Amino acid sequence: MLRVVFFARVREELGCDALEVTYPAGGIDLDRLQEQLCKENAAVWRSVLEQDNMIRAVNHIVITENADLHDGDEVAFFP
Repeated sequence: MLRVVFFARVREELGCDALEVTYPAGGIDLDRLQEQLCKENAAVWRSVLEQDNMIRAVNHIVITENADLHDGDEVAFFP
């Protein structure tokens, strides 16, 4: 499982503070996870998660590029 958490304005705009995502057998990276979240949820998710000022972190480390994710990782989105 991946734990996905949302902070501050992101949490408020999405109406969600955290969710669990099943880790796929073939693996997943940060960009694909973000795209999956946008596709599976209302259109507002895309407009929020793709904002220019979005910061992404994996296991409390800010990630400026794409990164491979591992089962058990925590991914955070915040402005």
